[in-house]
Amino acid sequence: MQVLPEQVWRERAAVHAVAVAQLSTDRLARRVEGRRHPVDDFLWEYYAFRPAQLARWHPGPGVALEQGEELADRAYYALADGTAYLDVPAFLDRRGAAVEFVRDLLTSTLSRPGRFGCFGLHEWAMVYRAGEETLRHQGWPLRLGREGTDAVVESHTVACTHVDAFRFFTPEASPRNALTPTRDRQRELEQPGCLHAAMDLYKWCFKLAPAVPSDLTLEAFRLARDVRELDMRAAPYDLRELGYAPVRIETAEGKAEYVAAQRGFTQRSNALRRRLLEVLDALDSPG
Repeated sequence: MQVLPEQVWRERAAVHAVAVAQLSTDRLARRVEGRRHPVDDFLWEYYAFRPAQLARWHPGPGVALEQGEELADRAYYALADGTAYLDVPAFLDRRGAAVEFVRDLLTSTLSRPGRFGCFGLHEWAMVYRAGEETLRHQGWPLRLGREGTDAVVESHTVACTHVDAFRFFTPEASPRNALTPTRDRQRELEQPGCLHAAMDLYKWCFKLAPAVPSDLTLEAFRLARDVRELDMRAAPYDLRELGYAPVRIETAEGKAEYVAAQRGFTQRSNALRRRLLEVLDALDSPG
């Protein structure tokens, strides 16, 4: 087991906390002022991991922290002669089923090629023939209007593979999807081209805290933030007031722009999947 001197790990924890503060400043200010943001708020509200939780630094398995007595009160930490470390047996005793689920999901996702023909239509299917009162982002106009938005859905093949995107489809849009994603089929259908699967890497990291090193969780957050921006730029909402130029997926040029970004995110997300799998494997042999 690697043992970090107190000065080293405290410096790393401080750097991490500063990085999270920079990423969450706008979110905290909006809450005070009662403002909402259709891109940034998603990561904090849908994934429900507060800035204070993200700011808490964890070294992950196989790393011990000298003079770490203050960590003894944290869940899944143990202390020996003043040195704190992740109590792997205790963690696996309580969270072993979650570890195996995530391991299987990541492995199966990596085993198949990405699909690049969805063009972000899941966001359009969430507003298809919906009333104004049911729109998820009320207050933001539809770029093509109500009829134009519905026409885009009707003129395309919707092929969403992600259960947590599909479940927000309107009742009229669900039958139009080429697949029927369910929780039971998640490991069968999840594929690396999916934007929501990329964002979910952040979820798997924080759900398995403190076993996942915080630098990996933070990198997954940054990926999710970048993915969410594309997600909403390609959505039917007009967010130019916020500085987001639309990706016009209803056009050939917009589709090409979307797919190019999607392929880049696939490479980034697959790299994080492999890193997270390495962490999970280390839980089986923490040294």
